[in-house]
Amino acid sequence: GEKIDSNHPFHLGPSDAPGSVLVQVKLTGSENYGLWSRSMQIALLGKRKLGFVTGKCTKESDEAELHEQWESCNAIVLSWIMNTVSEDLLTGNAYASKAYLVWENLKESFDNVNRVRIWQLHKEITTLMQGTNSVSTYFSKLKELWHEYDVLVPSPNCGCEKSKDYIEHLSQQMLLHFLSGLNESYDQARRQILMKSSAPTLGQAYAMIIQDESQ
Repeated sequence: GEKIDSNHPFHLGPSDAPGSVLVQVKLTGSENYGLWSRSMQIALLGKRKLGFVTGKCTKESDEAELHEQWESCNAIVLSWIMNTVSEDLLTGNAYASKAYLVWENLKESFDNVNRVRIWQLHKEITTLMQGTNSVSTYFSKLKELWHEYDVLVPSPNCGCEKSKDYIEHLSQQMLLHFLSGLNESYDQARRQILMKSSAPTLGQAYAMIIQDESQ
């Protein structure tokens, strides 16, 4: 029969316990489904268990002698999903026996491309101001909003010229959003950044502003 080594999707290591919480994001509904789903997929991929939620690893497609091992893995993946879903969303899924069915149910319920959320994020990003926050708090908040926006509206990453241009344009937009939300006291530092012959990256601009803040 087939040997289960550490590379096999049916392999369970000491860290693959049913009580593990794989991601810090707890699914609460369509407002954070994109972020939760992406985080879970990365975590499951790292544990070689993504096939259990995509329906690729099915009990039927494997030898009968491995069915018991499949059941164990499926049960653990199921518990990992349930550990990261808020209690009130579990009611309808508590009795499902297959991880991929629960995954599909959650996808159907919450993965409606959330145009309202995209609009809200766009509005929040363009109107976010530093206010009484430190530069680092303001920058973190802005990055959080961009990250969520990018999950809902992913940038093309095919590597072609057009996609490179688009990503370049996007990073310029991010730089301008960051600079325009800063308080008036950074006006001089902001001008210096904008007057540079080649635009700095967002990280470089942030470092310059932080340096200015500490002076």
